Amino acid sequence: MRIPLYTSRPYGPSAARFGGERINDFIVMSEGCSNSYLIETAEGNILINAGMGFEAPVHFSNYQSLASSSAPIRYLITTQGHVDHVGGVKFFRDRNPGLQYIAQAGNDEHQSYDARLQAFRFRRTAFRFRDAFQRDFAYYAANAYTDINPQDRPVPDLIFDERHAFSLGGLQVVLLAVKGAETNDSLVVWLPQHGICLTGNLFGCPFGHFPNLVTIRGDRYRDALTCAAAAQTIMDLEPALILYGHHAPVAGKGLIRTELVALRDAILHVHDETVKGMNEGKDLHTLMQEIALPASCEVGEGYGKVSWSVRAIWEYYAGWFQHQSTTELYSVPQRSVHADLVELAGVQALLERAQQKLDAGETEQALHLLDIVLTAEPAQADAVALSLRIHEKLATETDNFWLVGWLENQIKLLKGGVTAPLSI
Repeated sequence: MRIPLYTSRPYGPSAARFGGERINDFIVMSEGCSNSYLIETAEGNILINAGMGFEAPVHFSNYQSLASSSAPIRYLITTQGHVDHVGGVKFFRDRNPGLQYIAQAGNDEHQSYDARLQAFRFRRTAFRFRDAFQRDFAYYAANAYTDINPQDRPVPDLIFDERHAFSLGGLQVVLLAVKGAETNDSLVVWLPQHGICLTGNLFGCPFGHFPNLVTIRGDRYRDALTCAAAAQTIMDLEPALILYGHHAPVAGKGLIRTELVALRDAILHVHDETVKGMNEGKDLHTLMQEIALPASCEVGEGYGKVSWSVRAIWEYYAGWFQHQSTTELYSVPQRSVHADLVELAGVQALLERAQQKLDAGETEQALHLLDIVLTAEPAQADAVALSLRIHEKLATETDNFWLVGWLENQIKLLKGGVTAPLSI
C-alpha cells in the first residue's frame, strides 16, 4: 500500500543557512530559497543554481567548507530563470574566471518577464515572505554576514533549445528542456552514469504536492498537460535519485516512479474532470467544489491546491469571463455598491447574518457579508473582530504554504499591522 511521500517531507522554502550537506562523494547540497548543488569532477566543478543574490555568499561558504578541493567552477547551470536561481550568478562568476553560464533558450524572456513586473511582484509577494526575510537577515547579521550581496540579472554564455550534452572530468552531463512546466526556460540536469536527475523546482516547491498551475502571488498560467508531460519525461529517465529544488533528495527508482505516476495522474485527473465539467455546462465554482483526487493518485496540497488548479485550467482555456453577469464585461467592481448595501440593510443586520452563516459552517459566505461591511466601513469594530475570528479559524484548517501565509498576513492587518513591499 502506497504511503504518499509528501506526508513525511517538509513543504515550505526558507533562505540559505550556513552549513550545507554532502549528498555523495561528488555532490554537495546547500539548501535555500531554491537548493544549490556543487558537482565535483577531476577537471573542475559544476554549480547548479546560484540562489538569490543575498544567498550566494552563504552557498559559497558552505561549498568552501564541504568541497573536496578548491577546484574552480567551470560551468554554472540554472534550472529556471526565477530570481531564486539566477540572483547569485555574478557572485560566482567573479570568483571563477572563465566560468560558463548555461541556460535554456527561454532564459532571457523569463528574466525580462520577471523584471517587467518587479514592483508588482514585490508588493504581491510580501504577504508571504516579508516577515520571513526579516528573520533571515537577522540570522545573517548574527552570523557576521552584513555586507549583503546584490541580486544579479545575468546573461547566459551558452543557451540551448531542446538538449545539450557535455562531459567534464569523465562525468557525462545532459541538459534537457522541459519548457513551461515551471517556467518557459525550465530544464533538468541528467547524470546518466549515476542515474541522478537534478530537477530544480520542476514540480513546484515541495516534492509530492499538486503543482501551482497559477500562483496566488501572481504569475502566468501553467498548462496542466505540459506539467503532466514533464512528470513523464523524468519517469522515462528512470532516475535512482532526484536532487530536488527544495529539501532532501528523493531516493529509489521504485519510490520515484510511484510518486511521479501519482503526480502525473493527479494532474491529468483534475484536468480531465475540469474539461468534462466545462463541456457538460457546469459552472466554475461548482467544479471547484466537486473535483477531488481519487485515493490512487493522492498527492499533497501544501503548495498548490486542487480547487485553485480547477480554476486555473478553466481560465487557461476559457479566460476570465464566466458568462454569469453583464457586469463582468465592465470596469466597475461589485464592491462599488457595498456602501449602498450597508445603507440599505444596516451594519447590524449584515453582522448578524454573517454570524449565522459562520454558525452554520458557511464560512466563505460569512466572509462575503463581512467584506460588504468592511469595504464601506474598514474600521467597523465588530466586523473586524468577526473577520479576525474567521481568519484565525481558517488558518488552523490548512497547511498550504501560500494559504497559511495569506491568512496569517490578513490576521496581522486586521490587528492593525502593515505589510511593506519586498526588496532584494
